[in-house]
Amino acid sequence: MTARELDAAGVHDPALRAAYSRCRQLNARHGRTYFLATRLLTPRQRPSVHALYGFARWADDIVDDLDAGLAAERRAAALAELGGTLSEALRTGRSDHPVIAALVDTAARHAIDPRHFADFMRSMEMDLRVTEYATHEDLMDYVHGSAAVIGLQVLPVLDTVVPREEAAPHAAALGVAFQLTNFLRDVGEDLDRGRIYLPLDRLAAHGVDRELLLWCRRTGRTDPRVRAALRELCETTRGVYREAEPGIGMLHPVSRPCVRTAFVLYGEILDRIEDADYAVLRRRAVVSRRRRAAVALGGLAGLAVSRARGSLTGDLPGAPTGGGGPRRVRGARPRGGGVPS
Repeated sequence: MTARELDAAGVHDPALRAAYSRCRQLNARHGRTYFLATRLLTPRQRPSVHALYGFARWADDIVDDLDAGLAAERRAAALAELGGTLSEALRTGRSDHPVIAALVDTAARHAIDPRHFADFMRSMEMDLRVTEYATHEDLMDYVHGSAAVIGLQVLPVLDTVVPREEAAPHAAALGVAFQLTNFLRDVGEDLDRGRIYLPLDRLAAHGVDRELLLWCRRTGRTDPRVRAALRELCETTRGVYREAEPGIGMLHPVSRPCVRTAFVLYGEILDRIEDADYAVLRRRAVVSRRRRAAVALGGLAGLAVSRARGSLTGDLPGAPTGGGGPRRVRGARPRGGGVPS
């Protein structure tokens, strides 16, 4: 975390600055696309987004880090301890935890609903005991806490030109779209962890089960039935992106390039999956570094225009007050349709 970002966000306490910096490190290390997109936010916004990502990454690592070698009981205990620390911190408004301290400060500054964090922890707990989801509806119950609420947490940081509740469904949908994309990209790695984040009913409709997926993972071959199932799930995910896209135009103009960049790059992971003819059980589908850089440069151009307009009209988001109510930006009208920034 740069001193400029922390100063812009009004974070001056040394311990709190260290917590925010730790969150930024987690974001930079683990979320390449996400971190790249956050560089397109204003310096004031970045620390809060890093705090939200950093906590999610911290909890996820307890559940998923194969290198940690933790037994199931110890993982459950560690996650329960984290949940207790979080609840106490949200109640008191402070924490000595190296990541939760920044999260609680961000939640207070932007009046983020504490229920979003409770829902997130519930999904993390599900990861300790649920290894597959029988139906699409069952998976969506998990994804609400693991992804939809992330979109809802970030939304207040980005500022909107419409009442927050109007943009919220689109923000939640974008979180879900990103998560479903990750499931399709990481299906092989998740199998190694003993998990399937693809709904079994959708797989079974094409004659696919765990054993067939494991066979594809071992051999590097892709069965036509698996291709058909993944094709359908990609189309389902594209539908969620379509639900999410109108929300981009509901954000403050300076926030749109960041979200548009993430929207494009995550969506292109689906393109890479299709380009590979759905052979993703052994090899991850990724967007090239060159392509990520090109999209980010386009975002920078849009950001420059948005900031220039904001400096002329006084519409740049001000420092958060902690009041947290949705506010309409002066001189701006609600926009739908996700018009590119």
